[in-house]
Amino acid sequence: MELPFYQVDAFAEKAFEGNPAAICPLDFWLDDSLMQAIAMENNLSETAFFVKKGDDYELRWFTPTKEVDLCGHATLASAFVLFEKLGFEGEEIVFHTKSGLLKVVKRGSQFIMDFPKQEPVVCETIPQALNEAFSQKPSEVLTHSDYIVIFEDDTDIETMEIDLDKLKILDLRGVCISAKFGTEYDFVSRMFAPNYGIDEDPVTGSAYTQLMPYWSQRLNKNKLRSKQVSLRGGVVTCELQGDRVFLSGSALCCIEGKIIL
Repeated sequence: MELPFYQVDAFAEKAFEGNPAAICPLDFWLDDSLMQAIAMENNLSETAFFVKKGDDYELRWFTPTKEVDLCGHATLASAFVLFEKLGFEGEEIVFHTKSGLLKVVKRGSQFIMDFPKQEPVVCETIPQALNEAFSQKPSEVLTHSDYIVIFEDDTDIETMEIDLDKLKILDLRGVCISAKFGTEYDFVSRMFAPNYGIDEDPVTGSAYTQLMPYWSQRLNKNKLRSKQVSLRGGVVTCELQGDRVFLSGSALCCIEGKIIL
C-alpha cells in the first residue's frame, strides 16, 4: 500500500518557518494503531489524516505518541493540501472532528479557520510542578485544555528557562506561556507539551482558542495579531466572534511524496 504524503509548513510565509505538519489523505480509515505508527515515524508535532465524507471531510490528528481532540496548524495544513494540491473547488471546507465541525476558507494567501472558543478560567490550585518549572514567576495561571501561564514582561517569554521534566508530570495536554507585546504584535506566546511527545511546539493554533478569549478581554479588542516566539516562529491573526475564534495564517508545502506500507 502507498499513501500520498505532504509536509506543510503552517503559519509560515517562507520555508522552514511556522509549524510543519504531515498530511495523509486517505480513501478509507486505517487502523488507529497504524495511523499512530505513521505519526511516530514522521516525528512531527502533528500528523493529520482525512477521509472524504459526502461534500465534507472527516479529520483526525496524531502527535508522535497520542491522538488529540483539536489541532490548529494541521487543520490549516490539511486545508492547504485540499485547496492547493488536490483541487478542492468549493469556497469552504468543512471538517468533521472530535471537536465538532471546523470550517476553513481561503482568502488570497490566507487560510481562515473557524474554531470553537475555549475560555480559560483561573487555576484555583496551581500544581507545585508548574510553580517550579519556570525561571520567572508568572502573574496569572489559567486552565482549559492547557495551562495558560501569563507573564508581564514579553522578554521573559523568549528567554525563559523551562524545566520540561516538571511539565511532563502535569495532568493537562500542555503549558502555554504568554505575555502582552504591545508594538508589532498584541501578544506573544510559547507552547510546551512534553507528555504528548512535543517538548516545544513551534506554532500551536489550538492554543489560540484559549489565548484569544483572555487577551481579547484584557486588551478590549476582538481582533489581535500574535507571534509564537519559538525557534521557527509564526504569526497568527485571531478574531473573536461570539463563541467562535477565527484564526488566520498562510502555509506552503516543503515535502511531497508517498508512504510505503
